[in-house]
Amino acid sequence: MKTEKKKTNTKKIVCRVLAGVVVFFAVEWIFIGWRYHFGPLKFLGELRLQGMPGNGEAYDFSHIEPMANSPLEDKTVLFLGSSVTNGAAALHQSIPEYFAARMGCTVIKEAVDGTTLCDNGKTSYIQRMLNNIDPNQEIHLLVCQLSTNDASKGMPLGEFGDATSTITGAIEYIIRYAKETWNCPVVFYTNVRFESDAYSAMVGRLREIAERYGAGVLDLWSDDMFNQISEEKRTLYMKDEIHPYKAGYRDWWGPELEKQVITYLKQ
Repeated sequence: MKTEKKKTNTKKIVCRVLAGVVVFFAVEWIFIGWRYHFGPLKFLGELRLQGMPGNGEAYDFSHIEPMANSPLEDKTVLFLGSSVTNGAAALHQSIPEYFAARMGCTVIKEAVDGTTLCDNGKTSYIQRMLNNIDPNQEIHLLVCQLSTNDASKGMPLGEFGDATSTITGAIEYIIRYAKETWNCPVVFYTNVRFESDAYSAMVGRLREIAERYGAGVLDLWSDDMFNQISEEKRTLYMKDEIHPYKAGYRDWWGPELEKQVITYLKQ
């Protein structure tokens, strides 16, 4: 009798422990999905983002006025990037959608959150460019994001001529491949300024590479005046120091990138 009672108590304890584990992981995934827009419940993050002032209806890209006499009218533009290009904090409206609405171009958006320039696996910029984009596709411009992930993940900067496992080698390869495959101009765009010595070094190296290869740099990093906005606007524009809301893309980043790309294309 005592043995059976002991077994029953053990089962109850095991069941309670298992129930506790299930509840713990459920709460954890709910939090991760809601706060970080990641995991099996990432749709909760979408719901949270919809309620942010910077993602309000007033900032939807459907309200963007098309540019008259756009140099990219009816052109095809390939955008290669990670979460910033994907619009991770802006319900997937970002630079490609801004260019399409404002400049009348057709966009190919090749963007995966958390990925790097450095060729470190099948989701890297290079592997997606090689495997997901038709080399026979007519492309008139490649716009590539200078990924913040390379800085945050400590990827090696490298030197000129290094392998594509380095930032320098990867940027060089992307430029060469685009010019040889699509015979199109290539521009890289940077993030706005945030605390990162590694990313600052990447911007400096990008400028050196661009000068050597004739590529363009759409630089949101270096201009002090551009980066000096009020905290009120920064809260409206940015989810964090990396990722803009719709308002940030539409009213801050987009107009400056537009101006710089037009200047480059006129050269």
